[in-house]
Amino acid sequence: MNTSRIARSCRLAIALLGALLLAAPGATAAELDNVYALGPDSLPHAGVPRGRVIGPLTLASLVFTNTTRNYWIYVPAQYDGKEAAALMIFQDGHAFVSTNGEYRIPNVFDNLIHRREMPVTIAVFVNPGHRPDQQESSGANWGDSINNRGSEYNELNDKYAKMIIDELLPAVTKDYKISTNPDDRAIAGASSGAICAFTVAWQRPDQFHKVISTIGSFTNIRGGHVYPDLVRQAERKPIRVYLQDGLNDNRGLRRGGEYDPKWDWHAQNLKMAAALTEKGYDLNYCWGIGTHSNKQGGAIMPEMLRWLWRDYPRVDDPKDDHNRKLLVPAESAAAATEPAK
Repeated sequence: MNTSRIARSCRLAIALLGALLLAAPGATAAELDNVYALGPDSLPHAGVPRGRVIGPLTLASLVFTNTTRNYWIYVPAQYDGKEAAALMIFQDGHAFVSTNGEYRIPNVFDNLIHRREMPVTIAVFVNPGHRPDQQESSGANWGDSINNRGSEYNELNDKYAKMIIDELLPAVTKDYKISTNPDDRAIAGASSGAICAFTVAWQRPDQFHKVISTIGSFTNIRGGHVYPDLVRQAERKPIRVYLQDGLNDNRGLRRGGEYDPKWDWHAQNLKMAAALTEKGYDLNYCWGIGTHSNKQGGAIMPEMLRWLWRDYPRVDDPKDDHNRKLLVPAESAAAATEPAK
């Protein structure tokens, strides 16, 4: 396992939180989750170039017949259409594109791109599909019961990957120049959206090399509990993975109090980390104290992104500070160098 400072600081934070929570053994779910707060990297700041969010747009699908889904596109202020941008796709798009929710990805991207802590990256936020008689996912309800989310996200076949690669990406690349290098492509999600993101990279490592999973549902919703065994049995794939979960995630207690390890979210995340480690994957993980909540994932998302994109190509020349300055749009840089009139 990669023993970066992120993992070490995460373990220290967990230890400190655990000590505090010992004094309050009756802590509620809210108390367990609310110890995680968004930091400055998730908030807008004056002077930081703001990207544009386009959407919601609508995508119909032939892979998942008779379904449509909303999606949004984030275009960083530094994107000029001349150089191919990196790409990152978020499942349950409405939850990640929102700037008043738990993740606030447009704010995070604005800040990290401006400081050159991740490449110029176009983000696509895509919802699961729904038939005409079903609901579009929203902040009010984005569970598996209201639309096609359960089957699209939790099944281990390549259908969702086909939808992303053959239908969503052409809709995006007709207007934006996207890198075709899988090292420049990441995919992320929470809960069932997380196992979905991993499945896309697992099925199509020729397209995606980077995955972020928060509170990942590697459980027996649609057979996802087998992933640790699949990882061990298969040749190692060129995928970089960050896993996040909470010790108080759903722990596999079924009706009548019977324990089923295949439905234990945290145990399954531990098994995933162990399997990926054994196979030599580029892996990082962080286990918090929280429940099946997006609080911790949102709080540490900036660090997860820095780790995920930590080695994107930059020229480090002591004699040339070109790549060591804040990254501003080309027109802003040109205006700053023009002589005063």
